[in-house]
Formats: sequence, C-alpha cells, structure tokens
Amino acid sequence: MKNLLRHKKLYLILDLDHTLLNSTLLAHLTPEEEEYLNNQTKSQTDSRQDASRVDLFKLDFIHMMTKLRPFVHTFLKEASEMFDMYIYTMGDRPYALEMARLLDPNKDFFNAKVISRDDGTQRYQKSLDVVLGQESAVLILDDTENAWTKHKDNLILMERYHYFKSSCRQFGYNCKSLLELGKDENKPDGAFASVLKALKQVHSMFFDELGGDLAGSRVFPTRYHAADHHLWKMAEQLGAMCMTELDPSVTHVISTDVGTEKSRWAVKEKKFLVNPQWIEGCEFFVAEAT
Repeated sequence: MKNLLRHKKLYLILDLDHTLLNSTLLAHLTPEEEEYLNNQTKSQTDSRQDASRVDLFKLDFIHMMTKLRPFVHTFLKEASEMFDMYIYTMGDRPYALEMARLLDPNKDFFNAKVISRDDGTQRYQKSLDVVLGQESAVLILDDTENAWTKHKDNLILMERYHYFKSSCRQFGYNCKSLLELGKDENKPDGAFASVLKALKQVHSMFFDELGGDLAGSRVFPTRYHAADHHLWKMAEQLGAMCMTELDPSVTHVISTDVGTEKSRWAVKEKKFLVNPQWIEGCEFFVAEAT
C-alpha cells in the first residue's frame, strides 16, 4: 500500500456487466438482431481494425455476444495512471477471465486482478475483504448499489449500459435498447467520459491532502532548527516540500495561531491553513494503510 501511495495511485474496483460492457446469450437475440450483429462483427474482423477499436464480440464457445461500452479503452488507459485496477463481477470465473481478455488483451491494466463470484466471501454481495487494499483508499465503479451494502461510501454509481434488448427486459424496462434505437453512447460526453472527470477530481483531492509545499508558522520553536523538527521530517516523508518562507508555490500553511501574518496570508491567497495535528493525522492514515 505504501508503494502504491508513493506512486500517487489508489485502488479502483470495476464491475463488468452494465458498467464496462453488455453481454447477452445468443439464444436471446431475435433473427434480425443476430443477422445485424453478425455483419457488424464480420465487418470489424475483415477491416483488421486496431484491437482498441473492436467493440463487438461473438463468443460461440460460451454462446454469448458481448458489446464493450464506448470510450472504455480510453477510460481504462487514463484510469490506470491514477489507480491500481481490479475487475469484480458476480459472473463465474471463466466468464470474468474472458471479459478481462476482451477489455485488456495485452494485460496492461488487470493482469491477474480479476475477482468473480467464485472468489467472494458472501453470496449475492460484493465485499472489499477480497481486495488487497485499505478501504479508505478504494473507489468502486458499479451499476448496482445493493451489491455493496457495506461499502456504499466507496461507491460511484454508474448508469447502466443497455445495448441489447434482453438487457432492458432483464431489468423490467419498457423501453428500447440502444441496439433497437440504432445508436450508441456518445464517446466524448458519454458515461465514461463523465466518470473519468470525477475520478480525476477525487484523485487530485486525495493527494493534495497528503502532499504539497508546506510553510510553518509558529510551529517550530525559534531555538529549534526547523528541518530537525519531527513534524518537518514527517511532512517530508509524506512527500511534502517544506519551507519557512512564503512564496506562490506554497499549498499549505501549518499554524497554531490563525492571527499570524502567515496565517492571514494563507486565507487571503486561498491556501490550505491547517493545524500541526493535520500532519500527524496524515501520517497515521498512511501508516494504517500500510
């Protein structure tokens, strides 16, 4: 965990069905749907498209058709720079591994980090007890809130992806699927583009709290060399750059007195003004996470 934080990464748990992709049994396709989808998969194969552009797969050996959600490849690539990612599905392990192969053929993002219902500790529930990470450093992306009754604070609820008609019927929706409407989600402003912005904000907020350039105000005794103070050393170990003088690069001012000149400067310049105990709290969090 400490190594992960050092690389400024958190954990991201990703659901499969209706979040990253949509699958249907071949038997649930109408003849018209099957003909259209067969032509689409053949067209993608014949054109020898780059793997990142292929999004429709007919999987005869498991009697399924799978459609990847638009923007998923870009999402995974950008999210992998901020998060250590896991797949977590209520599907069985063979299905989970096959979906991971479609999403990540080069094993750049998940590798062996695939959790299926066969690995879970509770039936019909997902739990972070099978994830090797501190709960406070984990985000979850899933379309089903009830699957995470113990971890709702970690959950970002995803809009369900209903590409196939059978998917709408499964949830009792009296509406047409994206396939029936002859369209798909829009990549630039679809569900993944929106949630990626949110993940970037969360990531930035998390590490802005743990790192930055710190200036001390009445924290270090005048007889004490500031760099030798335990709080200074603790802050540096957390990734901060410490200084005693103010300049525009300062992000946090550490002070025991809000009336000092440096404290007033922090408020005026919209910097973080925090108590010395904040550093100790950050250190405690990292220690617990490791």
